[in-house]
Amino acid sequence: MAASGSFRVSLPPMDIIFVRHGQPQWAIDGLSQPNPHLTELGRKQATLAAARIATDEKATATELIVSPAIRSQETADPIATTTGLTITTIDDLVEIQMPDWEGVTEEAVIDIFRTTRHRTPDEWWDGLPGGEPFRDFHNRVTTALDALLANRGITRNHEDPRLWDVSDELGRIVIVAHGGTNSVCLAHLMGAPPSPWEWEKYVLFHGSFARVKFIPLAGAYVPSLRTFNDQDHIPSELRSR
Repeated sequence: MAASGSFRVSLPPMDIIFVRHGQPQWAIDGLSQPNPHLTELGRKQATLAAARIATDEKATATELIVSPAIRSQETADPIATTTGLTITTIDDLVEIQMPDWEGVTEEAVIDIFRTTRHRTPDEWWDGLPGGEPFRDFHNRVTTALDALLANRGITRNHEDPRLWDVSDELGRIVIVAHGGTNSVCLAHLMGAPPSPWEWEKYVLFHGSFARVKFIPLAGAYVPSLRTFNDQDHIPSELRSR
């Protein structure tokens, strides 16, 4: 529908809940793990996230979209079990790809992050040597998100890109992904210009939620950020970043 036209007020606003995966085990015996499993704490965070989603009285989850990374899949497993939803994996929602650090010590990886933190903006756009450039990561994630939404009848309004058109009843979509992936998605939906450190601008802790609701406004719909880094389901002693 055009921004100047009338919207279908009978359509319920659509919800997206972005869930960051639980705490991953980045190192085993001091060696970096490129595709880690969850820690015991991470599994507890995933179980708590699942219980909250399954018992939310405000909306029922209707779809479960997940990054292919092991840590995301393991976070999504209890959500699928408690809600009865089938996991749909979208490869392009995986986190920004780091250089091949298999077999590299955890201490060496930490030192790389520490020594490269003060790179120039242009160097941040290029990513770490041997890793995925941030511009490629941003384009990959936003393209995947736009396609996911378009396949469900949600498209950016042609007359006013600040607005979105919603053509079908969609319910609540749960997306289980990463700190970087989710922050890029949120910035994209909110219309914020991209920067190559989104995860530092929009910090999401392990197992946390960010909820976006599409609401009718200005003759179309707008994404409304309702919660961010929501950890109400995780006791303070079980929280991690």
